[in-house]
Amino acid sequence: MCRHVGYLGPEITLHELMYGGTHSLEHQSYAPRMTQGNLLNADGFGVGWYPGGAAAPVRFRRAQPIWTDQSFREIAATVAAGCAVAAVRSATSGFPVDESCAQPLRAGARLFSHNGKVEGFAGVEGKLRELAGDLADVPDARAPVDSALLFALAARHWREGAALGDGLAAVVRALAGLAPGRYNLLAADGTALAATTWGDSLFVRSAGGATTLASEPLDDGPGWRAVPDRSLVTAGPATGVAITPL
Repeated sequence: MCRHVGYLGPEITLHELMYGGTHSLEHQSYAPRMTQGNLLNADGFGVGWYPGGAAAPVRFRRAQPIWTDQSFREIAATVAAGCAVAAVRSATSGFPVDESCAQPLRAGARLFSHNGKVEGFAGVEGKLRELAGDLADVPDARAPVDSALLFALAARHWREGAALGDGLAAVVRALAGLAPGRYNLLAADGTALAATTWGDSLFVRSAGGATTLASEPLDDGPGWRAVPDRSLVTAGPATGVAITPL
């Protein structure tokens, strides 16, 4: 289990994104409300954002609980972005607690996060590597975690011309045919967000020209909508929020 959040809209600080709200992403790292078996998301955290509307994102990742990094908490209050993806991690048994496994993962202009796990990963790893193809141009796809190969497969679809959401949907459909699991994926490209629900929770809130996608509501305020399971969500300034079945 992990928790993630994506934001698109007027610039906000990373502090507001990750620490704001009575049930912030930081709060979800030690007291998640919609957990499936774990009590903590303390095996790393990360955030990627597009500074000043830049085409390529930058990242900050650590292999420690978010609540232990007070220096980042201070820095986050000084950094603003109009598009960002952040996550806190609960490592699946068998995978290391390592910074390379902290999400979001990155390929070119895109950020990616996976909330969930691939059941029986060892039995399908070879097939996933075959589907993903050459990983040379996607260094993050070589991280020692199941999410990395899901990311590699999404990156392959994006390289071949798939739209942001279509790439995620293709990954989920492929994985669902190979192995059971929870495949809640989240991606951003600086101008749009996309996410899938498959076995875990996701909520969306749109207000004031901003869209937030989060594993759990960040506060108890109005406007949060639960996304139905097995759905694809896309959000952009021209298209608004669209939810379609997978």
